[in-house]
Amino acid sequence: MSELTKEELNIVTSKARADKAINSLKGILLGINLDEKVNEKELIELKKWSENHREMINRNPFREFMTIIDETVSNNIPATETIKDLFWLCQKYESDNYYYNTVTTDLQTLQGICHGILADGIINEKEVLDLEKWLEENTHLNSYYPYDEIRSLILSIVSDGKIDDEEKLVLKAYLNQFVNLENKEISDQIEKDTFDVNISGHCTSNPDVYIDGKTFCVTGILKSGNRKEIENMISDLGGIPTKTVTKKTDYLIVGDNGNQAWAFACYGRKVEKALGMRKTGHTICLIHEYDFMDAIEDLRG
Repeated sequence: MSELTKEELNIVTSKARADKAINSLKGILLGINLDEKVNEKELIELKKWSENHREMINRNPFREFMTIIDETVSNNIPATETIKDLFWLCQKYESDNYYYNTVTTDLQTLQGICHGILADGIINEKEVLDLEKWLEENTHLNSYYPYDEIRSLILSIVSDGKIDDEEKLVLKAYLNQFVNLENKEISDQIEKDTFDVNISGHCTSNPDVYIDGKTFCVTGILKSGNRKEIENMISDLGGIPTKTVTKKTDYLIVGDNGNQAWAFACYGRKVEKALGMRKTGHTICLIHEYDFMDAIEDLRG
């Protein structure tokens, strides 16, 4: 069978791309509205979402989404009304949709919620509590990354009945792993605010990577090269590349494909398996691709 052309591939995947875009928008709306206020920076992030999906404008219901967002940004529609209208459209799209994968949808919604919470660069107490409530209402995701780790962090934050600034900062640093804000000013500010925050979770922060004699598995879409090139680097430095995650695996290298290791179908199975192993006491280390490449550069001196 011949390979699909780019145009044919776009047609085949357009339904999945539309679903993902709308699920993400729904989550962003939920995240923005957690504190029941809408500010200018959050509206800018909605505008960026619209611009990034402009190629879908002729697909129902994207024209409606984009018109509402454009009218709001130009101050013709009140912002709070916009959130309600857009959320209603998302729900209408879902009810008309004959194909619906609940887990994938809810994970994409969770990513959108994280996005919405960080859209203005500030996390307040109500957002934390409402995120906890959403997580509690979606416990069917309990075995999926990153729901399990986000919920664990949130529960640890609220366990003592108070939410201090340091805990908000840790949460901001953690959620920032999964969000690609389009507003560079806000994104840079979050990076600056959380630069010294040491977070644990899916991928180890600033990991110590030892290659000689260690076993590695690679997953995800890589930015640094193809998988074979990474495996050759590992072999050249005395490491052992493998195709699957096993009890012998020391490191799982997670490719950064733009979603920053979000557990979607492209590589969620290996991530989930590794997380399950880690929860049972296995010492497997999950590392971002760029941390692995930094380790390679250090070894090559």
